[in-house]
Amino acid sequence: MRRDKIMNTPAIRRMPTYLHKLLKMQSEGKVSVSSTELAEYMNIETIVVRKDIALTGISGQRRVGYDIGELIRYIIQFLGWQENISATLIGAGSLGSALLGYEDFSHYGFKIESVFDSDPEKIGTVIHHREVYDIRTMAERFSDFIPAVAVICVSNTAAQTVADQVVQLGVKYIWNFANVALQVPSDVVIQREVIAGGLALLGVRMKMDRLNNIADK
Repeated sequence: MRRDKIMNTPAIRRMPTYLHKLLKMQSEGKVSVSSTELAEYMNIETIVVRKDIALTGISGQRRVGYDIGELIRYIIQFLGWQENISATLIGAGSLGSALLGYEDFSHYGFKIESVFDSDPEKIGTVIHHREVYDIRTMAERFSDFIPAVAVICVSNTAAQTVADQVVQLGVKYIWNFANVALQVPSDVVIQREVIAGGLALLGVRMKMDRLNNIADK
């Protein structure tokens, strides 16, 4: 599997949160924002915000900050979201349904255009205005247009089989929500999301707080 190192990954992960805040400020009629305001919102140091924003190539004005509309454009261009990203979602369970209902995708140019599942009870139903298709029809439906991204929200045991299917059909980017390391050809890129990873960090922090409280007594 290809292992290209992405520059400053934590900063990239913070970009959508900046964008969310900026879009809200823009809707409220605000025209400029300081790095201090964004730092307070993110609960991080101001210097971190400045370094993050510098990655986009924009320059702020002393004592004025950044033009909100311009900063939004720079972040979108930096993330490659200025053009729509077509996607298919496989697995219309609880997590898949939640992703289909995530409205902020529209701000990111990310469009889930098709949904597939193997469960007869889900096939033919409509979830957030999208019909769920039989996964056995995927090859037929992709015959004219192959989506850029496949979002995998199936069980751990089914994930590799699904990955093999979408790769065989020509999909080059996979957003994997199954808690399993997928094996794919070197020219296929996988972004793995381990939800339990966040819970693990939270659990460790809670444990450390408990130990510190005991030590203080």
